[in-house]
Amino acid sequence: MKINRIDIITIMVFALLAIYLFVKSPVPLEETSQKGEMIPVNTMFKIVDEENNKMRIQWTNKIIDMGKKVGFKFGEDWHKEHVDKGPLPALFLRETASHLEKSQVSLSLFLGSDFPINSANMFKDLQEYAFKKIKLTSESQFFFDEDVKRYTAMFADKVVVQACANCHNDHPDSPKQDWKMNDIMGATTWSYPKEYVTRDELIEIIAVLRSAFEKTYISYLGKTKTFTNPPKIGEQWPSEGYFVPAENVFMNLFEKSASVNTLDLLLNK
Repeated sequence: MKINRIDIITIMVFALLAIYLFVKSPVPLEETSQKGEMIPVNTMFKIVDEENNKMRIQWTNKIIDMGKKVGFKFGEDWHKEHVDKGPLPALFLRETASHLEKSQVSLSLFLGSDFPINSANMFKDLQEYAFKKIKLTSESQFFFDEDVKRYTAMFADKVVVQACANCHNDHPDSPKQDWKMNDIMGATTWSYPKEYVTRDELIEIIAVLRSAFEKTYISYLGKTKTFTNPPKIGEQWPSEGYFVPAENVFMNLFEKSASVNTLDLLLNK
């Protein structure tokens, strides 16, 4: 029997949660309509945001930064035909968010700012107010948004690599062109309809998020095959030359890094 990638991810996440529940079992809520240990939604938000951070760092450092040194290009027009480019970090996140929206889980992801290149990413209403608090305190914000009836978490999106600041500073449509390291450029915003998730729901959410990352990366691999000079896809990375890792190689590195942090967040929630 062939086991597909999503099954493997689910098994890995289930094993992770099994370790957590053995060490520190959450207190179940009384008379809930769903069976299983109940985990606060804010814990789930912290987990998915840390997983997203790990993916973003890997994509930026190991693919974009190293790739540019050997001839790879990245830009907002990467989806266009006859354009030999890959997605910038914010576009990788947007593609991931699109896959999440099409999935069976009710988790939403949005990257917004008060100085967005695309006006559609401008914060409004309660999120605008929460983002002002983030800029003042650098602290994540958690709240219930009455307008959409969803629990929401906003995490500061800082300039962690100079390449991100340079890209925004050089963009002709950027309303701000003096970004520098550690500036808060925006906020990664997550929303979910329930205050608690069960163990099984958390397993599914993590598995679906990782699957969304993988689908986005597979889209990039598909695009590289149309390049005028297609790179070799396999075990090697751009740091070794004009190569890109296959999806299993790329995801294996991510999962090793992310799983440790996910377990730590669960044990110290």
